[in-house]
Amino acid sequence: MRTKEKQTILDYLYITAGSAITALAIAVFTNPAQIAPGGVSGIGTLLYHSFGIDVGLSIFVLSVPIFLIGVKLFGRMYGLKSLIGTVLLSAFTSLWSHIFGYGGILDYTKDMSFWLSCLYGGVLSGVGIGLVMKGGSNTGGTDIIALIISRYTHITTGTSLMLIDAVIIAASALVFSIESALYAIVVVFITSIVLDKVVLSMGTGYAKTVLIISDHLDEIGSFIIREMDRSGTVISAKGLYTGEERPMLMAVVPNQEISRLTRRVHEVDKHAFLVIQDTHHVLGEGFTAMEKIIAEQHNDVTQL
Repeated sequence: MRTKEKQTILDYLYITAGSAITALAIAVFTNPAQIAPGGVSGIGTLLYHSFGIDVGLSIFVLSVPIFLIGVKLFGRMYGLKSLIGTVLLSAFTSLWSHIFGYGGILDYTKDMSFWLSCLYGGVLSGVGIGLVMKGGSNTGGTDIIALIISRYTHITTGTSLMLIDAVIIAASALVFSIESALYAIVVVFITSIVLDKVVLSMGTGYAKTVLIISDHLDEIGSFIIREMDRSGTVISAKGLYTGEERPMLMAVVPNQEISRLTRRVHEVDKHAFLVIQDTHHVLGEGFTAMEKIIAEQHNDVTQL
């Protein structure tokens, strides 16, 4: 079996395992505890406890139209893998709900059960979503909406996603209670920490700076521009040992896209040299708008 075929099988195993684990977090911990930590699953939790609609069904009905919009706007960026991630998440959520029951496995007459749901729901969600991302997919839903907002406004993808989740969490405060919304914030925090560890193994920056030295920079650069809708800079470099002049490509990509880029570089050139480092603040097109930072700094000076 060729290396590419093995990688494809591994990707789908990641997506399947990640979807199953994420669905377990929803069905067994967050939904029974009435915790809606953003995302389509958060909306599904609100719909289940308000109207009795199966959470898995809600995830599917809400995610598929959003996915189709993503395909129309972003093309192959949202291909078969993303659709599979969406379908598997909804299917596994319904499956676990039927196996374990919609009331979960904890006794929610005890306060500690809510904290356990926050902890295990957050950890499992982080691990599951991280594995799905490692497989080059996503679980659909609000992340696509965030990308759409980012594309047509000056709001970054991360900020857009945070605002969407904030609206869902605020709605949970109205439907459930203030305590439920606060629990949801805890779940989001735990999920983000675990997700970062799974996808990147280390680091907490929200983006990555990648330096690439390869004999196939044109093909890698074309992938970054056409498939990832990003850009980069080619820098003249010189080997210290050989003294040979070689171009080096520098690109900045969000955390969730780094696995996709490194995999593609490996496919194009197994001998490529990569340096990946945390980037905590990126200003410019596709990230935080320069005008926003200047305005914030002006406000800080005015307050002083």
